[in-house]
Amino acid sequence: MKILLLIFAVSVFVFPVARVSAGQQLDFLTRHLSLKHESPITLIAASGICPQSRKTEKAPSRYTLKQNPLFATTKNIERGQSLYQTEAKPTACKMCHGIRGNGNGRLARGLEPAPRNFTCEETMKSLSDGQLFWVIKNGSKGTAMSAHKFTLSDKDIWQVIHYLKLFSR
Repeated sequence: MKILLLIFAVSVFVFPVARVSAGQQLDFLTRHLSLKHESPITLIAASGICPQSRKTEKAPSRYTLKQNPLFATTKNIERGQSLYQTEAKPTACKMCHGIRGNGNGRLARGLEPAPRNFTCEETMKSLSDGQLFWVIKNGSKGTAMSAHKFTLSDKDIWQVIHYLKLFSR
């Protein structure tokens, strides 16, 4: 048992770990596997599903036309980050949407549809501030997204939206 523990410790702390970006991994795969595509593919990897096809109910027009009333100040973005990463109740947003907003949070496995991938530009450009506000406030039927109208103030929701928008930039 001591030998196994020693081997584990040496392998973790002594041997260097190669860090390779997702882009480098994809380049390697396309070069060495000669991948040929007739049509666009959906990549399901560390970056989450992009683009995501959804049948999310459209918010009423009084919401979809809304613009975020808060300025994207450092204070508002940091508050949005704090809510997203730890403070939102009953569960922090990162638990499903992932620390990096890619839809691959700890609780995401097995959810159908998969949590929204906020890093996907194509997905995010189709979502207005008002649509995001409405979904966060009221939840999304047919998904695991619960309503936060009793746990987050309107100001909190707008601050979270500022933070979400950073993922796709």
